[in-house]
Amino acid sequence: MSSRSGTSTHVLPGDPPVEVILRRSRRAKRFSLRVSRSDGRVSMSLPLWAPEDEALAFLRDRADWVRGHLDRASAPRFARIGETMPICGIPRPILQGNRRSARFEDGQIRVPAGPREAARVKALLTAMARDRLASAVADHAAKIGRRPGRLTLRDPRSRWGSCSTRGDLMFSFRLIMTPPEVLDYVAAHEVAHLVEMNHGPAFWSLCRQLCPATETHRRWLRDNGAALLAWRFDTRSED
Repeated sequence: MSSRSGTSTHVLPGDPPVEVILRRSRRAKRFSLRVSRSDGRVSMSLPLWAPEDEALAFLRDRADWVRGHLDRASAPRFARIGETMPICGIPRPILQGNRRSARFEDGQIRVPAGPREAARVKALLTAMARDRLASAVADHAAKIGRRPGRLTLRDPRSRWGSCSTRGDLMFSFRLIMTPPEVLDYVAAHEVAHLVEMNHGPAFWSLCRQLCPATETHRRWLRDNGAALLAWRFDTRSED
């Protein structure tokens, strides 16, 4: 770690060695370690004034903590024929199909074999998520008399949805893998932001009005989100 500002890397020795991303920040008041539940990346924030030797000593002292969190991280799973993937919270087999696109039929994901298996499964999940989320958003928005803007589906790694100041809503396509009531909660959460663009008491009150089991579904996402994010839809990552 030679840089006094910005981002650098350090390799924590061991078997296997662990690469740690080091970020100096004006806002950091102390050393802070984080292991991403989605991809297992290890990062450390440190103040601009922090001496390099102190930062590395802090990292070495917490090597066991880092490796413990890495051991608990979800191993990647690939969306391909032979796997079993949750759809609406229920495990569904991915089987070979004879059509050009992936289909969800009779409780099974059917996809033609080939290098684009994962991409076709992702397209199917995105279409299914769009239908369910559009319906849930419309229902919740009608309850509060608001009209949402554009709805888009993406694959963010740190959030399940967002609401812009213009009222445009973005959701993770992976929500189709959650139980229907969890997807509905995320829709209610983002619709509530059409009224309250913050996470203050008024926002949570409205969110619970739209979805009384808000805390239950938030806890489900905390407990199970890493497993959903472990699914890989980039065929190149299978090699």
